[in-house]
Amino acid sequence: MTLESTHRIGTDRSVVKPFESVDELMARLHGLSGICESVDALQHGLQCGHQLALRRPRDLELQVAGLVHDIGHDLVPEDQDRHGVHAAEAVRWLLGERVARLVELHVPAKRYLITVDPRYTNLLSARSAMTVQQQGGPMTSGDLIAFEDTGCSADALILRMADDGAKVPGAVVPPLDAWRASLEHVAAGVARERDGWPSRTHRRR
Repeated sequence: MTLESTHRIGTDRSVVKPFESVDELMARLHGLSGICESVDALQHGLQCGHQLALRRPRDLELQVAGLVHDIGHDLVPEDQDRHGVHAAEAVRWLLGERVARLVELHVPAKRYLITVDPRYTNLLSARSAMTVQQQGGPMTSGDLIAFEDTGCSADALILRMADDGAKVPGAVVPPLDAWRASLEHVAAGVARERDGWPSRTHRRR
């Protein structure tokens, strides 16, 4: 089955289709049309990924999660509050479970931070402060525990802080084409795991 240009199927609800190749993902990133406050959507992703590359240069999965974290805004524009979920669904098959989880958690991470650190609310832009209320507002005690038990909450918080700082007009960062090698490396590792090669039982000891 070929992917629809919108990456959605169905009539009653949105169903996000997975990206099947790095070329396809990059083409969609190139075509992002939205605005993230003071910068366009692509520039926002590039700035976020670059900040994470500087902070965690060996963690390619975290970096590419930052690059693609907001693609859900474009995939399902009528459901902005769940854009992290839609983005995760779209990239999970190609980029793996950890990247998908980090992408999905970047919204709950904002809710977590406004709950545990009141000072964080003062750092949010006016728009971000408004949208976090639409996305659920402060977490309950159960939400806090569930977030902390995800296994990647610390990295999700790092991504969230990079997200908040990736809205600088005129910032000079590497272009999208510079991300191809990182995307292909992550995708190749996921493909090897998906195909079961090399299996643990056949690795040399």
